[in-house]
Parts: sequence; C-alpha cells; structure tokens
Amino acid sequence: METKTPAKKTASKATAAKTATSKSSSKSAAKTPAKKSAAKELKDLFEDSLKDIYWAEKALVKALPTMMKNATDEKLKISIENHLAETENQVQRLEECFKALGKKAQAKKCDAMQGLLDEAKSIIEETEPGTVRDAGIIAAAQKVEHYEIATYGTLAAFAKVLNEEDCLKYLLETLDEEKKCDELLTKVADTNLNSKAM
Repeated sequence: METKTPAKKTASKATAAKTATSKSSSKSAAKTPAKKSAAKELKDLFEDSLKDIYWAEKALVKALPTMMKNATDEKLKISIENHLAETENQVQRLEECFKALGKKAQAKKCDAMQGLLDEAKSIIEETEPGTVRDAGIIAAAQKVEHYEIATYGTLAAFAKVLNEEDCLKYLLETLDEEKKCDELLTKVADTNLNSKAM
C-alpha cells in the first residue's frame, strides 16, 4: 500500500532547502569594493550617468542607419529615419544639460548600449532579409528604447531631487520621445508584420 507524504511536510522541506541555498549563496557573494573614482554623492552619480547615456546616444546615431538600410518594411524604415533625427537632437539636449551643470560634455562607454547594439547586429546577420529580419530589427530597437526609457526616467528623478531644473526639462523631453518611439514600433509590429514573418 502506497503511503502519501503530507503536503505540509513536503512544503516545509522545500522551504528549508530554498533557505539553505539562499544562505550558501549569500555566503559566497562578496561585497564589491568601490573604485577610487567612485561617486560619493548623488550629483556625482547623476553626472556619471549622463556621460554614459551621452555615449549611448552617439553610438545609436551611428547604428540606426544600418538598421534602416536592412529594414524592408516602409513604415519601419520611416520610423527608424525619424528616430535618427530625434536621436541627433537628444545628443544636443544632453550637451545642453552638461552646459547647464557647468560641465564639458563628456562620453563614457556604456556597456549596456554596446551589448544591445551588438545584439542588433547579430539579429541582422542571423535573419534573412524581409519580414523576419524586420521583426528582429523591431525587437532589437525596442530593447534599446526600453533601456533608454529606464535611463531617462532615472536621470529625470535624480535631476528633480538635485533641483537641476534645466536638465530635468531636457531629460523629460527626451523621455517622452523615447516612449512615443517605443509605441510606434509596437504599432509597426502589430500591423501584420509579425504575422507575415511566420
């Protein structure tokens, strides 16, 4: 005759195992020491993050023409072309933001954007020209937009706390553009493009 283990006992064993794993993971994790140049105040982090997104936007200006050239859907091509012009304006806005802070516009390599652009390049190389590649380009472009939305949202929050009103105005303007671009890409994908790629 089969004996059943009570559900409560099984659940408590699973919880105990999970707790043990969690404890061993936290023991093996080490605190990361700060670099000598590490940000000490929110203003330092804000300025450092501005350098990061400045590099990212400049890199995107170089990458968008490749996406546009490899797209076949007309609406997608137009969306990318329009966003290229917007991105060039966003670079100028960031320069104005640096100026408002009394700082020289400076770029610091953004590993996140580099990774996203490398992925976009891989998607283009690994798809046949046409609707499948178009669907891949939209996916890659939206990942970039989501990263930018998160970044500009955070920077705007920092600017607000730091009472950097000029920067806040520039950052919110760009944030609005990034959100609209993401919505537009969703519309392009939804107008049968993804269905055609099947």
